[in-house]
Amino acid sequence: MTQKLGIKVGAFVLYPLNTAPGQRYRIEQWATYLASQGITVEMLPFADEALRQLLYEPGKQLAKAIGLVRCSLRRVGLLATLHRYDAIYLFRAAGIIGPAWLERLLQLSGKPIIFDFDDAIFYLHTAEANRKFGWLKFPGKTAAICRLSSHVVVGNAWLADYARQFNAQVTIVPSSVEIDRFQPVTRYENKARVIVGWTGSSTSQTYLEAFVPMLRELVTRYDVELRIHSDREPHLPGVPYVWRPWAAETEAEEIRQFDIGLMPMPDVEWAKGKCAMKALLYMALGVPAVCTAIGANCEVIQHDENGLLVKTDEEWLTNIGRLVHDATLRQRLGMAGRQTVEAKYSKQYAAQRFADVIHTTVNEWKVKQESDRWNPVSYKNRTR
Repeated sequence: MTQKLGIKVGAFVLYPLNTAPGQRYRIEQWATYLASQGITVEMLPFADEALRQLLYEPGKQLAKAIGLVRCSLRRVGLLATLHRYDAIYLFRAAGIIGPAWLERLLQLSGKPIIFDFDDAIFYLHTAEANRKFGWLKFPGKTAAICRLSSHVVVGNAWLADYARQFNAQVTIVPSSVEIDRFQPVTRYENKARVIVGWTGSSTSQTYLEAFVPMLRELVTRYDVELRIHSDREPHLPGVPYVWRPWAAETEAEEIRQFDIGLMPMPDVEWAKGKCAMKALLYMALGVPAVCTAIGANCEVIQHDENGLLVKTDEEWLTNIGRLVHDATLRQRLGMAGRQTVEAKYSKQYAAQRFADVIHTTVNEWKVKQESDRWNPVSYKNRTR
C-alpha cells in the first residue's frame, strides 16, 4: 500500500489518555496505525487527571464546578492553535458539559470536523456520583454536532441510523481489539472451579448490579467462581464474588483467566447503542461470551456459532450451565470468537477504515477550498 503523507489531526477527546474505555478502544488505539498512513494525531483531552478523579467522587460540587470551568477555558484557548491541523476529530463532544457552544466555535475555524461516538450519547446516562446533574451534559446536542460535522463515524449500525437523520456522510467503524496483546492461551480444563467473569467500568457496572437475582441463582445452581474486574467494587448483595481492581497494564491477563465472559444488558435504548466491547475482549482471548441479545451484540455474535445470545434469566442460567459442564463447547465457541475478532474487529481493520475516512474528508475539503478560491462568488461569500 502506498503511504500517504502530511495530514495532522487535532483530536478533541474528553479524558486523559488510557483512562476512558471508549476513547482507548478507538482513537487512542488507532493512533499508531494512523501514523503509518501519514496521519499524525495530537491528543487534546478536555479533563486533566485532577478533574477526572474528582468527577467520580460523590459531592464536592463546588470543586467540580471550578474544575469544569478551568478546563473549559483551556479548551477555548486551543482555538488559536487550530490552524496547525488539517482536520478536527471530536470524540463524543468537545467538552463534558454544556450545549454545543464549543463545537460551534471549532466549526468557525473552517477545518473539517470528524465526529465519532460509540454509545447512545443522545440519551442521558451518568455515573451515580453525578446523576442529579446529568442534564448538564445536554445529550440533545449530539444531533447538532452531527449537523455541523463534515463526517460522522459511529461504532455500530444502530448508531448509524441515528446519525443519518442529521448528516449524509456516516461511516461505521467498530471499536477494536489489539489482537497481538489480547492473545488466547491454552486452557487446562482440570481446574477446580470454572471462572465466570465480567469486566467493565464503574458506569457500566450498574448493568451487572441490576442482574443480582440471576447471579445469585447462578452461584447457587453451579459451583463456579464469579469474578469481577472493574474500577469500583460492585454492590451484589447475597452474591459471593472475587473482585479484581482494573488496570490497563493487567487488563488482558485478568480477562484471560475467565472461562466464561458475561455481558448482561437491560432492554433500554441506551443499551442498543453499546458496541459489544466486553464481548469482543472475551472473544479475542478465546473466552466464550454469553451476552444479552440486544444492539451490536447481535451484529457480533451468531448464537451457538461464536458465542451465546440470551434474553431471559432462565436462558442466562441454562446457557451458562451448558458452558460450565462442557469444556469442548467452551473451546469451540472461544476459538470461533477469536476468529471473528481477527476478521472484523482487529485494531488494523478498524484503524484502516478510519484512515480512509480521514483521507477522504481532508481531500474533499481541500478540493472545495481550491474551488472556492477560484470561484469569485463563492470566495466572496466565504470571506464575508
